[in-house]
Amino acid sequence: MDLILNTFGTSLQKENDQFLVVHKDGKQLVSPDKVKSISISKGAKISSDAALLAIDREIDVLFIDNTGKPVGRLWSIKYGSISTIRRKQLDFITTPAAVDWVREIITEKFDNQTALMLSITTPEFNLQNRVQTAIKRIDSYKAKLAAAKGEYIRDLAATFRGWEGAASRNYFEIIDLFMPEKYKFGQRSQHPATDVFNCLLNYGYGILYGKVEGALIKAGIDPYLGVLHRDEYNRPVLVYDVIEKYRVWIDYVVFGLCLQQVINEDCFTVKEDGSYWLEANGKRILIQAVNDYLSEIIKIKGLDRSREVHIELYAQHLAQRFLNS
Repeated sequence: MDLILNTFGTSLQKENDQFLVVHKDGKQLVSPDKVKSISISKGAKISSDAALLAIDREIDVLFIDNTGKPVGRLWSIKYGSISTIRRKQLDFITTPAAVDWVREIITEKFDNQTALMLSITTPEFNLQNRVQTAIKRIDSYKAKLAAAKGEYIRDLAATFRGWEGAASRNYFEIIDLFMPEKYKFGQRSQHPATDVFNCLLNYGYGILYGKVEGALIKAGIDPYLGVLHRDEYNRPVLVYDVIEKYRVWIDYVVFGLCLQQVINEDCFTVKEDGSYWLEANGKRILIQAVNDYLSEIIKIKGLDRSREVHIELYAQHLAQRFLNS
């Protein structure tokens, strides 16, 4: 389970080798054997004893901002300190193999976007035609990606990001077509979100960032040494690369919540500048939906595992790829 402390005044303490959650409605003991990660928002707190218990049990402790993205974390020194992997990771960035890897990542993102659009059924011919047109455009970017010539990612990164961005605009235009009226968003808006859909999507991506970053650290990979994303100072840019494989999982969850129309006015706040922010009810619904989805068992490369475990397995595979490059 994931412990989420996002209510002001909530604290996490240690009592008899267990976690003690103290909140306005009472107290709750939680066995560390049942906890996979702990997320702490502004206004909540953790004692040093609870933090040390988490570290001893190799439980991720994340400090998250209002968008759900981790801004700091505690982790055990038992993993994430393999210098050989990180030296090879640095070497990998400047080899032709990095180009092939980025192609794989973006191609998979294109395929995932196409799969979601194909999952949308409609009897209306005009809407069907628009979906097929968007898919053909993404296929054209996929073909360009495969045909692009260049040995080093620094020579191709800007072009790849341009195609990726254009494909995503087509993709989200289609998603917006099928949204109930009160959830229509027009286009992606990140920081801040200017509508309910983007507010949910940004927070969901923030949760996913934490999962991917944790998996990379546990595999001994430095999340700050990016390949495609390399220009953002002091950011875990490799997370931005790897997460592209998995963004569609959050897209499915948020799209489903909006189609079910379960997010109401009690779930978010609209600030004076027009920005949308999730409130406790909205966070609770989204976090539960994301965690349920990531816990589902699916088959990837012949292995039946939860989606979250597949992220961890991919991080281990990537570490081995760096070592063998």
